[in-house]
Amino acid sequence: MKSAVETLNPTRVRLTVEVPFEELKDSLDAAYKKINQQVTVKGFRKGKIPARIIDQRFGRGAVLEEAVNDALPKFYTEAVNGAELDVLGQPEVDITELKDGETLNFTAEVDIRPVLELPEDFSSIEVEVDAVEVSDEDIEKSVEQLRERFASTSPVERAAEDGDVVTVDLEAKVDGEVLEDGVADGVSYTIGSGELLEGIDDAVKGLEAGGEATFTSELKGGSAAGQQAEVTVKVTQVAARELPELDDEFAQLASEFDTLEELKADSRKRLANMKQYDQATQAQERVLEKLLELVEVPVPEKLLADEINTRKHNLEHHQLDQMGLNLEKYLELQGKTVEEFETETREAAVKGIKTQFVLDELVKREKLNVNQEELTEHLMRRAASSGMSPDQFAQAVVEGGQVPLLVGEVARGKALAVVVESATVKDTNGEVIDLDDEEEDTEEAAEASTEDADESAESAEDKPEA
Repeated sequence: MKSAVETLNPTRVRLTVEVPFEELKDSLDAAYKKINQQVTVKGFRKGKIPARIIDQRFGRGAVLEEAVNDALPKFYTEAVNGAELDVLGQPEVDITELKDGETLNFTAEVDIRPVLELPEDFSSIEVEVDAVEVSDEDIEKSVEQLRERFASTSPVERAAEDGDVVTVDLEAKVDGEVLEDGVADGVSYTIGSGELLEGIDDAVKGLEAGGEATFTSELKGGSAAGQQAEVTVKVTQVAARELPELDDEFAQLASEFDTLEELKADSRKRLANMKQYDQATQAQERVLEKLLELVEVPVPEKLLADEINTRKHNLEHHQLDQMGLNLEKYLELQGKTVEEFETETREAAVKGIKTQFVLDELVKREKLNVNQEELTEHLMRRAASSGMSPDQFAQAVVEGGQVPLLVGEVARGKALAVVVESATVKDTNGEVIDLDDEEEDTEEAAEASTEDADESAESAEDKPEA
């Protein structure tokens, strides 16, 4: 077999392959054997039909077609390996010549990973991030949120006010008909929380127990999601919320601390840790943007089109479906036009593909490996974010053949962490941030940033179809 490579552009090549006919012998034998098992000819036992009879009855062309389809993946793979190509996705194969007993010639066009030139070091990268500052107001807000969680309620005989907890019965009608899933009794709702339907706050305020009101609202879920409904709300109870006093007794009730001052000190520490993680995340995101600016990364058009379609499909058929929305309603709520959505989706897809190409190249250059402990920690984080148990998530990953994808995410996270450590990171006060003290946070944040990189850009040598 002979093959040659023609570069069509930085991300696409054409392979020209010439195969002597004798190299098709194994595939021809397999084709006759397969056809033997599928057909019957009077006077011959099944599976014992001579090749010449198959040629006569069913045509030599059918045998050649079966043999070529069987042989093409092998010859294509040999040509790819011989040229040391890093291919992406399925090739477009065209049989240019097939002469029985003489030769098989074909071409295969396929996308490849572009050759990238990375900087020798990344010390020239400099970014600015928010300073880690915890104010007294932050502490007060944190403690107040904790206080809200320990609020008690007691029924009152008066009209409902902001902040009260009301128990209500709801009935929703569309076009005058009560919806099958439009009735709910005994619903507890805090006035002003915004957790139920738009318009319910104005409807229930001023009502006492036994009071009733009707308002119009757009349904957020259920069988009539997105439609305007006439909602009748009946208040069955009004309860006032009572917040506990901010004192040492509250600290003992709401935490493991004995005094309110100890509780506040712990809140300050926790908020500082959260802001340090946010700072590390911000640093890696901004370093990544700078890195992508330094490297010229051509993007295969077919790969980009596939990634855009995948992102749209996932949004419409997974995320929005769960929310009871369609794309049109989603864009309306977001205040975006279709053109803006298309532009944002394309930009995100381009960034995802470029990110993966650049970080994968860095993984290769730095010879970064992923050990079992790192993979397990990453799996635990992904399981937590997906709402699944680690065992369930691990089983889904294995059954879906997604282990290499997770390994890639961890490796790319480590690669990005290498760049962040080499870059200069300053906060808004002009202080240089030493992220070595936050190494775990930096790598974890870097992994989270690279999870969105396009998985369809993974090298694949799929079976070609003529």
